[in-house]
Amino acid sequence: MTEILLVFVLAIALGWPLGRYLARVMRGDRTWLDAALNPIEGAIYKAIGTDPKRGMTWRGYAKAFVLSNLVVGLVVWIQFMTQAWLPFNPDDIPNMRWDTALHTMVSFLTNTNQQHYSGQAQLSYLSQMVGIVGLQVVTPIMGLAMVVATLRGLFGGRQAIEERAGHSAVAGHASSPEGDRDLGNYWADVTRATLRFMLPLCLVWSLLLTWQGVPSTLEGGPTVAPVDASVEMKEQKIPLGPVAPMVAAKQLGSNGGGWYGPNSAVALENPTPLSNVIEMLGIVLIPVAITFMVGPLVRRRKLTAMVFGTMLLMSVVTTGLSMWSEVYSSTAADPAVMEGKEVRLGVATSALWSSLTTQVNNGSVNAMHDSMAPLTGGMSMINMLINSIWGGIGCGLQQFLVYLMLSVFLAGLMTGRTPELFGRKIEAPEVRLLALLILLQPLVVLGFSAVTLAIPSITGNSNPGFHGISQVFYEYTSAFANNGSGFEGLGDATYWWNLSCSVVLALGRFPALIVPLAVAGLLARKRVAPESSGTLHVETPTFALTLVAVVVILTVLQFTPALVMGPIAEHLTFYSAASATP
Repeated sequence: MTEILLVFVLAIALGWPLGRYLARVMRGDRTWLDAALNPIEGAIYKAIGTDPKRGMTWRGYAKAFVLSNLVVGLVVWIQFMTQAWLPFNPDDIPNMRWDTALHTMVSFLTNTNQQHYSGQAQLSYLSQMVGIVGLQVVTPIMGLAMVVATLRGLFGGRQAIEERAGHSAVAGHASSPEGDRDLGNYWADVTRATLRFMLPLCLVWSLLLTWQGVPSTLEGGPTVAPVDASVEMKEQKIPLGPVAPMVAAKQLGSNGGGWYGPNSAVALENPTPLSNVIEMLGIVLIPVAITFMVGPLVRRRKLTAMVFGTMLLMSVVTTGLSMWSEVYSSTAADPAVMEGKEVRLGVATSALWSSLTTQVNNGSVNAMHDSMAPLTGGMSMINMLINSIWGGIGCGLQQFLVYLMLSVFLAGLMTGRTPELFGRKIEAPEVRLLALLILLQPLVVLGFSAVTLAIPSITGNSNPGFHGISQVFYEYTSAFANNGSGFEGLGDATYWWNLSCSVVLALGRFPALIVPLAVAGLLARKRVAPESSGTLHVETPTFALTLVAVVVILTVLQFTPALVMGPIAEHLTFYSAASATP
């Protein structure tokens, strides 16, 4: 319990000033890093040929986002398939097979870090440092830029926000001839947030982890003799490398993944109780900070309280249920659930980590989720299905805004009023786009799960019973939620899993970021209606509870059959066996 309170208190205490600072960065205000970073930024803008003062419409912003992903993704894919011929490969790691390289590239490009490979054995130092860590730094900031542009659109664009705050209009385009509003400059947003926010924070976390004993070296690992001299293996190579910077980026960037196959369950990647707390804090710190960014960014302070309060409520509930399931439920005492746990860390800490890493699109683990109690695994699935309990950097808040707009629409229908969000009417075109986004999740996750389970030759699960259903459903849920964690009993290093998950990863990332931006762009063009007695106020506890109810209805209930056939059925099996034991 102490560790739970410590992580939440530190996340809130540090997240509040970080969020306010991030709002200044995304508004383009002056910061204490300007003197050092302005020349670097200027060189970057000149190299890519952009004017940071020139705004973009939602279409231009989305095109820049897609273009940057295509270019970066192609470069990294080629690097993975040619790493054996490139420098910084002291362990002579071979090239990746094309499908594994494709899945790895798409996984890290989508800020997911779902791994169908073992990092220390299949990636060179260069691939880890440039391909993996590079994407772990940049891709979360791409998501942050998209949600910032969406927020600007919901309030009429940058010029409208600044005018409402009593500031001068933003330089550059205010609108196009068609009426599209200035939602910011994608290249400037990504560059500023990366240099002024993400990289300094990663540097601090890397030093903290190095202090705790996480390796940070470019030398090859040592070769040692096993402790048990009777085994056939006479020597073993200990894989090292620049692990601390990668772990810092993976935790802070809501990336997940790991330098080592077993992730943060490995003592080298997570050596001490303090490093365990530092890494758990890193999971939630920036997503919490982003909730505190909202109000100052759009000049609407009460909105921060509603977003933060709603997310905190869902987080506390699901964390409590996960802790109960793993520590106190009837299945918790079964010796089988201890397999896959790191004894030095403890069961409660493993349950807390599993809850936080799935509330955020992080996916890193300090115990194998395949070994959790059935209902703990089920709660992890629910966290990912909701995908907005803190969520990933940018994409979690983006999904929250989707639920917010749908809740406003439904509340308007129930009260007989035209649905309005921040004075702008939500009409048929916007609702159609939002409905398409909501329907995409069950179609993709349930569709691929059904096909995979129907063909045993491609399934690859280690348990054909209820747990086998959970393994497959969890993998696709994790891919669509851009989480990356998995039930590791699944044999996923195959052509089917690599290619099918690549499709699911892309469908879970790009529509979820682009569609809300399009909706915000459409709303930004509309005239603001004056506030009246019939105006729906979203910054109230009543509306927050309505929003939570909509989240539960649109996510959990539509997946109830899959949850019943998987973790719930498995829990009942454990419970029946325990009840029958004299």
